[in-house]
Amino acid sequence: MATKIYIDQGHNPVNPNAGSEGNGFREQDLVYRIGQLTAEALRGYGFDVRLSRLTPETVLGTSNTTSLQARVNDANAWGADYFISLHTNASVISSATGSEAFVFRRNTDAEILAENILEQLNYATGLPDRGVAARPGLYVLRKTRMPATLVELGFISNPADAELMAYSPQLFSAGITNGILAYFGML
Repeated sequence: MATKIYIDQGHNPVNPNAGSEGNGFREQDLVYRIGQLTAEALRGYGFDVRLSRLTPETVLGTSNTTSLQARVNDANAWGADYFISLHTNASVISSATGSEAFVFRRNTDAEILAENILEQLNYATGLPDRGVAARPGLYVLRKTRMPATLVELGFISNPADAELMAYSPQLFSAGITNGILAYFGML
């Protein structure tokens, strides 16, 4: 039976739970496309992949809370083996750059997966690896029943990061895919 990977393209296209904006781009649009490309790539390696947003217009939930619940409940009900939530970071410091990941707790399979993804994102995109941190308060990490990571791909508030995510989404897809392959010893 194929390993089941749930890819959550963070946020909705409109409120409730719309994402951040920066440099003329919207988080929900960037992560939607990167999630689609990643799912296609992973399926090519034999993984069973489910996406949280099937179309760019898909809206999950009627509030921030129910949007997060819908993603987690779908992954849990499907019996996902791993959960990866894709996001873009933002900062008032426009020079902030790089990719980072969050997990519920350190020294877990989720942390090893996140480290592999960050290493391969750095290799594919050239963006700095900002490391993995524990964020037990994040709903999608706290309520999932499988190893889960939330990956901040780059800073939408940084013009170079934002353009890279918008115009070279395949680099981010390759980084995530290769990180998963490395985690499974397939790279």
